[in-house]
Amino acid sequence: MERIQSQFRKNWQHKLENLGFGYHSLDGLYWDESHYYQLSPEEINIIEGATAELWQMCLAAVDYIIEKNLWDKFSIPEWFRNYIIMSWEEDHPSIYGRFDFGFDGKNLKLLEFNADTPTSLYEGSVIQWYWLQELFPYKDQFNSIHEKLVGYWAHLKNYMNPHHIYFASLTNMEDVTNVEYMRDCASQAGFDTEFIPVQDIGWAEDVSEFIAGDRSVMEYIFKLYPYEWILADGFGEKLVKNGFRSQWIEPAWKILLSSKAILPVLWEMYPGHPYLLESYFEPRDLKDFVKKPIYSREGANVSIHKNNITVEENDGIYGKEGFIYQQLFELPDFGGNYPVIGSWVIGQEAAGIGIRESVHLITNNQSRFVPHLIG
Repeated sequence: MERIQSQFRKNWQHKLENLGFGYHSLDGLYWDESHYYQLSPEEINIIEGATAELWQMCLAAVDYIIEKNLWDKFSIPEWFRNYIIMSWEEDHPSIYGRFDFGFDGKNLKLLEFNADTPTSLYEGSVIQWYWLQELFPYKDQFNSIHEKLVGYWAHLKNYMNPHHIYFASLTNMEDVTNVEYMRDCASQAGFDTEFIPVQDIGWAEDVSEFIAGDRSVMEYIFKLYPYEWILADGFGEKLVKNGFRSQWIEPAWKILLSSKAILPVLWEMYPGHPYLLESYFEPRDLKDFVKKPIYSREGANVSIHKNNITVEENDGIYGKEGFIYQQLFELPDFGGNYPVIGSWVIGQEAAGIGIRESVHLITNNQSRFVPHLIG
């Protein structure tokens, strides 16, 4: 894996905005094409194989959690557990997820799994592909994200009726862009689609139905809104009361995989696995480790410890559900830039990568998205 200097394209901001990518520079530079990462075909094969294998391991872990009654480890309230089990046993569809990997060209380790509300989808799928086509049209990229999204929605069309899906998110630019892109993929697959802000989803108490602004019942809802927030804000009780007459995507069982608690569970199931880092619900005898909240976003409340001394930490609002402790993986250092590889699983298959890099060891919301190619 190499980090190679490049030049910003002329009028690059205008080109990105023409593609509907408006948050390239909102809080400082986010999209960064001043360089790119070049990976070998062999390295791509490693990433692709690890993604496929870890996805199967995660599916096995859902069964394991349910069978062993590990709900307390995930801070899942008792009243929501059967709802999760039903969504799993009825095989409610999952569209996508993003594994975050530390990778130094040889060793690949799972840092965490963004299984419920992964973002950076649009830049991973469309934006870096257009960058490649303009600058390196003779090169390739590990990126079949768009084709797999449209293809999987088309597959689901055989099982979903009616063919009308609501797409919901908060109204910040990043969330709306990611959801509108997903909506476009579903539209290309033949669905009727409609965007609705999460806060505009109504509830008809008399019939226990979710309703849109025109009072029509919402049967399929794709949401970019995390289940831990749904449980915290009173929305979760309505899901249970509704009893799956509205089907939510991502499904409720994904809360188990999006929680950092999945990391010690995977280690318990597959001790010593080459793609896993040693992880526990208490520090044990780890000296170089990362302490992560069971639920958190953008690196909040994460701390890194070397020889039991804190070397970097972020504050935030998370941690009340508890923490996990994960063996530290030394990210490759490219002149003070530390890349994390986001590897997408779409419709059960490895689909491509997006690379975010940070000047911090903890990848936070100041990280930059950097395009890649296969060299």
